[in-house]
Amino acid sequence: MVLVILAGVTGFVLWSRSPANLSTAGTATKADLLQRWQAGEVIVLVRHAERCDRSSNPCLGLADGITQAGSVSAVAVGQGFQRLGLSQTDVLSSPVTRTVQTSHYMLGKDAMTQEWLSICGKTLRNDVVAHKVAHRNLVLVTHSGCIHEFEAQTGFRHAPKSEYGSSLFVRVSADGQLKVLGIVKADDWHSLLNEK
Repeated sequence: MVLVILAGVTGFVLWSRSPANLSTAGTATKADLLQRWQAGEVIVLVRHAERCDRSSNPCLGLADGITQAGSVSAVAVGQGFQRLGLSQTDVLSSPVTRTVQTSHYMLGKDAMTQEWLSICGKTLRNDVVAHKVAHRNLVLVTHSGCIHEFEAQTGFRHAPKSEYGSSLFVRVSADGQLKVLGIVKADDWHSLLNEK
């Protein structure tokens, strides 16, 4: 009986949970994130906004695109990134309509598309690191499956599916290792940036 309890407790401790919610993190964690962002050390995987083909909300156009509500959400996410500062940031997008539209509404212009952001798979972690330029942040607009795969490759195998417009923040250490910093949900940017 003791072994069963010990195995259960060990399994619970070793079970990878979700990345931390940065919008509710302490002041020191937020300050560290902002410092790393200013130094160009951050990678962010952003899930596209609400899909038209999985919603009853009005669409922007094509069925594989985003909804009108999704475009409003994407603008809000983009405003969060604008407040962080985008002068030393590269933005790449999957070529799928919903990610292209999301990145367009986030930035007010089209991002460069990359096929690997729609395929993902076992090489995703290496692809992300390969596209990160020193002293420049990298924002990748992609899909929930890709984000889930990335989380699994970085130690969060059992994280729940990412929400529309959520952002997964990661840093690359000097030795090329990835460290997940946490997530910011689409509606939580004001909390991350200590705004009311």
